[in-house]
Amino acid sequence: MSATGELLIGLAILVGLVGVVLPVLPGALIIGIALLVWAIMTGTTAAWVVFAIAFVLLVGSGIVKYTWPGQRLRDGGVPTRALIVGGLVGIVGFFVVPVVGLVLGFLLGTFVAELIRLRAVSPAWVSTWAATKAVGLSMLVELVGALAAAGLWLAAVVAFS
Repeated sequence: MSATGELLIGLAILVGLVGVVLPVLPGALIIGIALLVWAIMTGTTAAWVVFAIAFVLLVGSGIVKYTWPGQRLRDGGVPTRALIVGGLVGIVGFFVVPVVGLVLGFLLGTFVAELIRLRAVSPAWVSTWAATKAVGLSMLVELVGALAAAGLWLAAVVAFS
């Protein structure tokens, strides 16, 4: 693959990493597609092995992303309804106050939903904080998988060039 092609793949992977941190874009999917294109264009067995390993890293982190924090939420007593309300208000917040509104909306929506359910500020805040930590853990798990896949690709590009 040409240097320009590898640069474009690298930029797509970078966009995917941004999409993991700012959940506006499907980051892991973008990275996976970029690596698939790279493997097809490179056409070597080594490229396909790198793609397969990176794919396992992305899928594995995606599975852990949803199971591990979900268990923590259940242990913390945070109901799914509060997360749905927080997510919906976060989406609205993203458009009202770009980027930062996503986080602020999630916090506000989760807190209000829990305040209505629990009828007390302190337990609602504890529940909101537990939800926020779980979402942060989820993002961190996905970021680790995405960074591992990106690092594997970068090492392969350097090694095969």
